[in-house]
Amino acid sequence: MLGGPGSVPDEHGAAPPPQPAARPQRRRQFRWIIPLFIVMLAFVVYSLPPYLTFDPAQSRVEVSDSPPFFYPLLVAHIMFGTVALLTGCFQVWPWFRRSFPRVHRWMGRAYFFLGVFPAGIAVLGVAPFGHTGFGGNAGNTMLGVVWLVTSIAGWRMARQRRFPEHRRWMIRSFALTTSIVVSRLWAGVLLLIQLPRLDTAYGGDQQAMIQAIGAAGVWLSWVVNLVIAEWWLEYTNHTGKPKSRRRPRGSVASGSGR
Repeated sequence: MLGGPGSVPDEHGAAPPPQPAARPQRRRQFRWIIPLFIVMLAFVVYSLPPYLTFDPAQSRVEVSDSPPFFYPLLVAHIMFGTVALLTGCFQVWPWFRRSFPRVHRWMGRAYFFLGVFPAGIAVLGVAPFGHTGFGGNAGNTMLGVVWLVTSIAGWRMARQRRFPEHRRWMIRSFALTTSIVVSRLWAGVLLLIQLPRLDTAYGGDQQAMIQAIGAAGVWLSWVVNLVIAEWWLEYTNHTGKPKSRRRPRGSVASGSGR
């Protein structure tokens, strides 16, 4: 049934003319998809193991003085979030999406029903009770809400077979999925900026500085990711190549005839 990219039958059952080989395009995509897989796998390998023990003492997140449901929901969020991180890498890979549409659909279901949706519900029970202060807790709660909204919108577009809109919403969703990884980068950058100001801005209180960095990192991680996703959608086509900004010939001709 599948003859490769560019040979999917149209609505009348006729296959379009053969397209040039997509090998150069696939190689270009390797430049960003391979680093993406490496970073996501490295993050999972580092972050996941302590929670496989189900021992609160091994948690990398502070759980003392938290409600009884905090740690179970935290573990659920991390487990389901791991599914979203790993399946999402395949979902945003244009070559994989075109070459294996059936696998893409099944992985999309896993991304939504075994990843984002349960992880998003779980984080809404965790975020308001975190130890990142009011600013950080508010940022994580808003992230959970927007994550669910974009993912549900993408799922609905797929159900309605509105695939261009589905793609746009799911790119936004995955940008938010990866914010947990990017937040670590922002924490390091903000630490380098704020450390020289420890005595002047924080009176030597390291805990106050760390909490401020954590709150700012939470907001920056998902807001900046969402802005980058919107830029990507605005300036690239469905394969990730820059959109042509040339004016159509008809408009040029009509303009020159005035």
